[in-house]
Amino acid sequence: MRSQKLRNLDLNLLVVLDVLLEEQHVSRAAERLAMSQPAVSRALGRLREMLGDPLLVRTSQGFALSARAELVRQELDTALRDIERVIEPPEFNPAIDDSVIRITGLDMEIGLYVPKLIRRIRREAPHMRFEIVRQENDSFPMLENDIVHFSLSGLAPMSAQHSLHRRPIDDMEVVCLMAESHPLAQQPMTAEDYAAAPHGLVSITGHGPGSMEQVLAGHGLKRTVALRLAGFTSVADFLEDSRLIFTLPARIAEKIAAGRALCIRKLPAPLTAERVSFYMYWHDRYHRDPKIKWIREHFKHVAT
Repeated sequence: MRSQKLRNLDLNLLVVLDVLLEEQHVSRAAERLAMSQPAVSRALGRLREMLGDPLLVRTSQGFALSARAELVRQELDTALRDIERVIEPPEFNPAIDDSVIRITGLDMEIGLYVPKLIRRIRREAPHMRFEIVRQENDSFPMLENDIVHFSLSGLAPMSAQHSLHRRPIDDMEVVCLMAESHPLAQQPMTAEDYAAAPHGLVSITGHGPGSMEQVLAGHGLKRTVALRLAGFTSVADFLEDSRLIFTLPARIAEKIAAGRALCIRKLPAPLTAERVSFYMYWHDRYHRDPKIKWIREHFKHVAT
């Protein structure tokens, strides 16, 4: 615990003391501080009592600093600068900042948005560093526990909503992704055809139904999930030359299909899935941090 003297300290007295020690004259100090002379004299009296020292002593030429005041003068300027740093908003200079920014998300979400973000940021912050942290099931506890600064997710938090902030990144329809050689790739596809085909599913947890199960059930249909994957990276490898269908957000499907023998098809009528939205999440502890605010502003320019 801090000393009782420090607990009872009026910081304004230190500002007065700083000027008094420099001017070594009550009237001149009062003028610089825009205070009355009696008010500065009273402040000097309180300082003398607090420090147990006269601070300013009379000489034939006026006032001079006591030995204690000489020691205080050497330390006071540094102390006041330190206090100013504590109470002033933190400064952020991207040109010299070498902080590590930690981001989590699924592999495809990271691949869609983060490389563009980093390229943009490093034009102004060439020394800033980035870590892509593996997402363990639910990324929101990672924000809560200060493991990462940002999470990219299409999910909504199940807890701690009050401490999380988010900004929309992207919004897109859901499409079917299949091999170019798939029997349904070049012919009309009915809802029954879709349901009857073997399906692949990307699941973070590795269990539980996909979002299309409820859509199909509304039409009296059911599909078979023949393959579950924990991420998007290998989807193309499993799709090519197979009879699988993956149902994915359009932008992710486009990225997976690039340069591969794959085909993107719309969901067959009357199946309609809700559009998928992606968000950037961050914790309230960083909401007002100038560096994190600066990064969020840059993200607005790289989000599709």
